[in-house]
Order: sequence, then C-alpha cells, then structure tokens
Amino acid sequence: MKKLFLLGAVAMLLIVTHSTHAQDNSSSSHSKFYLKIAGGYFFSVSPGQFPNVGPYPPQDLHTEFSPGRMDTVSRKVLTGSYGEGFRGGLSVGYNINKYFAVEGTFNYFHSKKNLMTRQRATVAGSARELGHVESHGYVNAIDFAPSLVVSPGLEKINPYVRFGVVVPLWGRLYIETDAMQTSSPAGIPTGTAVVTNISRKEEIKPNPTIGFQGALGVSFRVSPRFDVFVETEYRNVPVRSKEKEITEYNETNTLVNATTGAVVQALPGRTIGDLSVAEKNTEYQTTLDQNSNTPVNQQGTKVIYKDNNRASNDLKSYINIGGLGLNAGLKFRL
Repeated sequence: MKKLFLLGAVAMLLIVTHSTHAQDNSSSSHSKFYLKIAGGYFFSVSPGQFPNVGPYPPQDLHTEFSPGRMDTVSRKVLTGSYGEGFRGGLSVGYNINKYFAVEGTFNYFHSKKNLMTRQRATVAGSARELGHVESHGYVNAIDFAPSLVVSPGLEKINPYVRFGVVVPLWGRLYIETDAMQTSSPAGIPTGTAVVTNISRKEEIKPNPTIGFQGALGVSFRVSPRFDVFVETEYRNVPVRSKEKEITEYNETNTLVNATTGAVVQALPGRTIGDLSVAEKNTEYQTTLDQNSNTPVNQQGTKVIYKDNNRASNDLKSYINIGGLGLNAGLKFRL
C-alpha cells in the first residue's frame, strides 16, 4: 500500500511539473507562514479481528439451551478497524520556497463505534433469554503530525504531496458493556431465579507509538489570502494496550418468579466502589506466567485474583487507528 501510494505521488508530481508553463507563477507578497483547518472522514482499509473483551472472544455467538444440552445456533467472528471515523485538524505551515513547505498538524480523531463481542443464550423453542453480553468499543485520540509538502508551485490550482509521521499525544479505547444473566444460586426460594444486570465502561490506555501518514491533494486559490483544498490521506498507526481501568460499573440483582418473570424483590448489587483493585485495574503483559496476577476463582460476578489488592494482568492487545480518508479545508496565508 505504501509503495503504491509513493509511486502514484511521484507520477503525479512529474505530470504537473511538466505543465507548469500553463499557469501564472507570479510570486506573492504575503508571509511564508500559513494556517490550515481541515476535517474529514476515514475509512478502514485493513480490517482485522478485534481483541478479546475480558474472557469473551470477538464473536457474535448465539446458543440455545435445552435440558441436558447446549447447542450453537450461529457463530460469527467480528472484524473491523478503529481507523474508521471523523478527524479534524489545525495546521501551522511554513513555505521554504514555492516547491517545498513544512507543516505541523494537531488532529483530533473520533472513531466509529464497533461491536466487539456479542454472546446470547436462549431457551430452545422460544425467544426467552437466559443471558447475554454485548460490548461496543470506540477510540478518541489527539496526535501531532509533522510533514513535508511538495508541489509544483502553481498559483491557481496547485496539486501537492504531503508525507510524514504521526505521533499520538493522547488516546483512549473506550469499551461499553451491557450484560444480563439468569441464575439459580443456592439458598433462594423454590420456583424463583435471580436476574443480574450489569453495565460498565472501561478505558484502555496505549503504549507510546509512532505511525506514518501521507496525502495527495489539490489546493484552489480563491483570494490572495485564502485557498480551499481537498485531499485523500492514508494513515497507519498501530497501537498496543498498556493498562485498563473500569470507570463506570453498575450491577443490579433481582429475585423473580422463574415461570412468569414477575419481580419478587430487589437484592443487593454492586457499584464501582465495591470492585477490588484487581477487578478495577489491569496491566497488560506480553506473556502471562506464574507471577502474573490472574483470576483463581469467582463468586457470582465477583472475580477473585491471586492478589485482590493490586492490578490484575492480562495479555496485550493490538489495534490500528489508521485508514484511508478524505479531507477538505481552508488555508490562510499570514
């Protein structure tokens, strides 16, 4: 993809440079500094399989329960990319000469919300749910992108190539999960069941990284100070997880009639303040070993770790927030 992009850029520059005599190349008296503001939408070009959400793999799974057996109705692997979404940027640029300029751009990116996992269990022969888990994730990020801009220096319609790196300054992967489970724990009255509903939100912080960006664009002069430009941009920004924190958590438990579903009484639940340090915080590792703080037991929805008073450990996951985008904006010469 990168090689095709660069070859296309070189070919375009050769063509437009050869035709420079067709336009007026008179110099302007404005400053060499300029400002740009742009916005656009990016599309996924290399979708991959999403990372696990805790113990749940990236699958859309439907199972049916009948006495003595559990059957799979459907199973689908969930793929996609966090590179699809909206981006806005503010650039400061400097024209070295009529052919070369340098730019520094601050970008804000908000990705499309993606379905990461969906697990659903129903009773055979009916639509009655015994439980479900559904998680959606999205990325918010701020980055700085220094780049070199090369153009034939035409006055009215000026094609250009821009390429450089992407340095993420801040970013979060947010995962929102809703779950429901029907259970019959020991000690409840005969003919009743407990319905547990959980909603939670977690933030995953990334490790420092660096990416690549390049664009092909055309700038249209509308006045001595202003240009309008459109461009297509490619970005490749791989990101790996560093640590995770559950920031919102609400759990309710209700005793219901097992046949009709009528509420019998509300039972104690849990909030974020009831989570242990290990349940609330996770540090990611490349390898899990005997020294990793991993689960050893579970009591209802409460997960018991080797050490509940320190962050738990899980395997690192990888995502890409790059993609192919279309941008448009204004350029103001100072």
